[in-house]
This record gives sequence, C-alpha cells and structure tokens, in this order.
Amino acid sequence: MMNEKAAELGMKDTHFSNSNGLPVENHYSSAHDIAVMSRELLKYEQITKYTGAYQDYLRKDTPKPFWLVNTNKLVRFYTGADGLKTGYTSEAKFCLSATAKRDGLRAVAVVLGAPDTKSRNNEVSRMFDYAFSQYSMHSIYKKGETLGSVKISKGEVPELQLQADQDYRVLVKKGGKTSELRHEVTLPPNIKAPVKAGQVVGKLSVYQGNLLVKEFELKAPAEIKKAGWWKLFKRTTGRLFHVD
Repeated sequence: MMNEKAAELGMKDTHFSNSNGLPVENHYSSAHDIAVMSRELLKYEQITKYTGAYQDYLRKDTPKPFWLVNTNKLVRFYTGADGLKTGYTSEAKFCLSATAKRDGLRAVAVVLGAPDTKSRNNEVSRMFDYAFSQYSMHSIYKKGETLGSVKISKGEVPELQLQADQDYRVLVKKGGKTSELRHEVTLPPNIKAPVKAGQVVGKLSVYQGNLLVKEFELKAPAEIKKAGWWKLFKRTTGRLFHVD
C-alpha cells in the first residue's frame, strides 16, 4: 500500500520493503521523494502541533511521568521551524526532513547522509536561509473574497456564489516585478443541477506575462440539489409575470 501511494505521488526513486524504515534489501528513497512525502503530510495541518513541540510529557499526572525531547533541535533554535522528522541508521547516517514557515511561506528541506547532527542541522538551516531571503508569497485573493458566480440550471438555488475558500497566493522572487502578474477566473456560464459539495466548477489561473505560473481549482462550497417541478414552475412564472 505504501508503494502504491508513493507511485500515486510521483515518487519515482522510492521503494518500501517494510513499514518501519529499518535497513533491508530493496528499501530506498531520495531527498526529493522525501520532500514530496513531507509536502503531502503537511496537508494535515495538525501534524505540526506535535512535530513542532520541543518537549512534553507522557503520563504527566501519574506517579511515573515520561519526559520527551524532540530530536529535531531546529524547532527550538530556528525561527519558524515546526517539524518534521529526524532519522538515523548506520547505513543512512543522520537524516532530516525539516519544515519552517515565515510570513506565509512554508519551506521543506531534506538532508540525507550527514556525518553528524550538527552538520545535518547546519545544512538544513542554510537551505531555509536561502529560501526565506530569496522568495515570498504574493497574494492573489484572500479567504472570503468574492471570485464570481455561476448560474445553476434547474437547481434549488438559481445561482452559486463563489468565494475564496483559502488564501490564494503564488511564490515569487523577492525584488521581482509583481506588476507583471495577472490572474483570470474561468467559470462556465451555467451548470446543471445537482452540484456536489467539492465539485470542481472553475479555475483560477495566474500568469506572469504569457507564462502560466499557477492554477487553482475552484470548487462548489456546498451541495445544490435539483429543484422540484413546483419550484421551477414558480420560478418560471415569476419571471413571466414580473412587473416593475
């Protein structure tokens, strides 16, 4: 199942032979693939609540509390670091998949085969320093802003209002010309009911000049059922006999 998921994520340099990560024949991965895996894990936002904690207790209010200290020291010493996972075996040496977030920009850095923890942490810190000094996130729409509307044919409601369900942003080089960025919201003139919650109904495209930089799917926020004949009849007759 892990190999199936890896293939689904496009991890072409990974093969799992066990589920614990210990050395065994034909069990391998790459820094790139671990970064892809880490990015997927970060979709579950609550993960950093745990990976970002430097220390905590298990069984705190018992006669035998157990104190835990995070082996990823960057969560304490690097501003914005809140994960993800250290690793060590004699074959793989010191490894770390790390993540940090500053000013809305989240970065993932992966180091494999470091000779010691100090080298591992220094290499990750250097990559983070570069990312945060060279790049930033440029806002296109903020969560809650209106994106447009789509007419719903034979729906319980005649129109679907679309609002940004997240902050839509793109990665840009610091000092670059953000004035060259432009965006387009593409929506069909109408959609036939029923419409499922989460159904893709359009797209938001961001361009730099003529180059497509990023594309976002726009989804229906809620289900829209097909209207009954009586509601459709009243809606039609209401339009026919409406008087100003």
